[in-house]
Amino acid sequence: MRKKIIAGNWKMNKSLEEGMGLVSEISNMLKDEYKGSAQALIIPPFIHLNAISKLIADNPKLGLGAQNCSNHKSGAYTGEVSVDMLKSCGCSYVIIGHSERREYFNEHNAWLAQKVDAALAANLSPIYCCGETLTEREENKHFEVLEKQISEGLFHLDKIQIQQVVIAYEPVWAIGTGKTASTAQAQEIHAFIRSLLANKYSPEIAQEITIQYGGSVKPENAAELFAAADIDGALVGGAALQSRSFVEIVKAMA
Repeated sequence: MRKKIIAGNWKMNKSLEEGMGLVSEISNMLKDEYKGSAQALIIPPFIHLNAISKLIADNPKLGLGAQNCSNHKSGAYTGEVSVDMLKSCGCSYVIIGHSERREYFNEHNAWLAQKVDAALAANLSPIYCCGETLTEREENKHFEVLEKQISEGLFHLDKIQIQQVVIAYEPVWAIGTGKTASTAQAQEIHAFIRSLLANKYSPEIAQEITIQYGGSVKPENAAELFAAADIDGALVGGAALQSRSFVEIVKAMA
């Protein structure tokens, strides 16, 4: 059975003190209120990772991920953070190819494929993001865009490696805009992604891979999204910055 994962991406928000307070609240709420089996992930800025890792060490309902990584193992790359550094801070996951990294930092599929390789070599699970812009959807190019992002970023992996990857579909037009793809739209894309995996690997392998939805997920829409057959969780942005809203999203995953 594939994993159900709710990941809270804080982006460039929260001081260390604020972040520690937020995680403490989330951890206590989950212990008291959540009896389900989904994995909740905290994905804060780099400087928070080590302290948060220690804070959540006794809570099996919480895991830790990073927002990005270098494709290099080490060396003279000022400002970069390696996968081994992330691993040493307690990370189990790392986001790769978030739309903001693609847009603002010109990260392309071939580069992201190298980051995927680096993460897997360090025994980190990549959360590989893919998604179309509003223009691409309006021009009916979204399937083409997604197939290119996934095939160029992931399809060099073998059958064992691909099963360590989490895929996050994030319609760029729904990130931080308050807009959300309808459940039917999201399910259609998730099913399409799973079909790509089935054609490349096998239907059995495709059924084992977690595919998250990311795009203005809120407590109000989470349960409906999670009820769709191929949606296995969420990559949460703004709603992850408040303990109550994030916990309510986690609780929406039975």
